[in-house]
Amino acid sequence: GYRGRLKVQAVGPWTLATALELHGGEAVLQDAGACRDLAGSLAEGLREHLADVRRRIPGAEIVLQVDEPSLTAVLLGRVRSASKYRTYRAVDRQVVEGALRELFAVHDGEVVVHSCAPEVPFGLLRRAGATGVSFDFSLLTEREDDAVGEAVEGGTKLFAGVVPGTDAPLSDPAGSVMGVRKLWRRLGLAPGTLAESVVVTPACGLAGASPAYARAAQAHCVKAARSLADNPE
Repeated sequence: GYRGRLKVQAVGPWTLATALELHGGEAVLQDAGACRDLAGSLAEGLREHLADVRRRIPGAEIVLQVDEPSLTAVLLGRVRSASKYRTYRAVDRQVVEGALRELFAVHDGEVVVHSCAPEVPFGLLRRAGATGVSFDFSLLTEREDDAVGEAVEGGTKLFAGVVPGTDAPLSDPAGSVMGVRKLWRRLGLAPGTLAESVVVTPACGLAGASPAYARAAQAHCVKAARSLADNPE
């Protein structure tokens, strides 16, 4: 069998609910019952897909990545209606957390949630069962410090997007993770835990990058991660 890690990627229920439309043109997000149905169907479909992947590639260590870039907008009532003149009502945090918990529970391995939006709800994702959170590090502010610190102390891995996802000049690898070191100092966390808790990644995937830049960015991430491990302070 295959002896390696394999990523299965899916769009989360709340981002889907902002993108799919009801018959009248409004987003599914407007209808609580439709949101429940969508979340349940997604969880069931993902369960079947993961089982199929395990059958096809026995021995693979599967990492589930759930993309939820619209999650914060859903929680804060910032999603625009079809007319653009109003926003949909914010969804209750317990409802959001419950749907995510149901989805994450279909997988018995690592579950990483990715969002390239500001104000990622680290605490909610951790409580829902995410083992890691992937985010654009440049959007992180000190307002998130407490939530990030609690997540790390609770064992959540941080996939810190410090490298641009589209073609851009790359600084020296050690400089790319300077902000991560500063965050650790601000949180009062032991420098030695950096290499265990942080994975260095591009900010938001590499789909829009040239092949040459994509290769360079991946190599840059490896070097930056090595810098964190070798010189955490």
